[in-house]
Amino acid sequence: MDIRNKVAIVTGGASGIGRSIAQRFAADGARAVVVADVNLERAEEVARDIKGLAVRCDVSQEADIQALVSTTRQHYGQVDAYVSNAGILGRMGGFELEDPLWDAMWQIHAMAHVWAARAVVPEMVARGEGFFMVTASAAGLLTIVESAPYAVTKHAAVAFAEWLRIAYGRKGLRVSCLCPQSVRTDMVTGDGGSASHDGIISPEQVAQDVVDTLRDEKFLVLPHPEVAQYFRNKGQDYERWIGGMQKMHARHAEPDRDQER
Repeated sequence: MDIRNKVAIVTGGASGIGRSIAQRFAADGARAVVVADVNLERAEEVARDIKGLAVRCDVSQEADIQALVSTTRQHYGQVDAYVSNAGILGRMGGFELEDPLWDAMWQIHAMAHVWAARAVVPEMVARGEGFFMVTASAAGLLTIVESAPYAVTKHAAVAFAEWLRIAYGRKGLRVSCLCPQSVRTDMVTGDGGSASHDGIISPEQVAQDVVDTLRDEKFLVLPHPEVAQYFRNKGQDYERWIGGMQKMHARHAEPDRDQER
């Protein structure tokens, strides 16, 4: 798929990966880029720079996503590409973390993709063309030892993207799933934790990988190519992989939790 002359929505578009994708789509000749974010002021700054449209959208609310898509259609007629990118940072911990945090993660990292698909996929399938990308994480293919809610909900994001590709991939819908490790954004603090094992890359590099994947119509977008081998290792010897992750958990999660106590 070529983004030129296409209308694209990017959620979480005011910063980080979303901002870089919006900027790249505009630079590559998109007809329009809609920058959607819960922070309207920052979204407007990005939209001004790329001559796009800013829309406030809280993706944890299906009504906001429906309104976002409706506004885009009113301005530009249709939605050709939807980048479901918005996310929130997980807190360190496991099942003991409070239910409101788990609920927020489920809504933003899982249900937001479902709600977005409801809003745009039927239109894309009817036209026989469209692009839908889920921003998950390498944590969705592997795990992240520091935060159970983040790991679990990012697994859900990957699973939904897989299902969408299986169900609609032969009906004109291109579906991709973005699974980076550590990226230099506002969500990365300190040394990046276990996710920075293979280095912290720039959001601009991620945007380049998204464009390449869109062109090649591949499912997985892996800005850290090492993740592919880790994923193979997991499948080939699950017990050994779990043992290795237990060691990583002891290095990255347990010392900090001991300090909290």
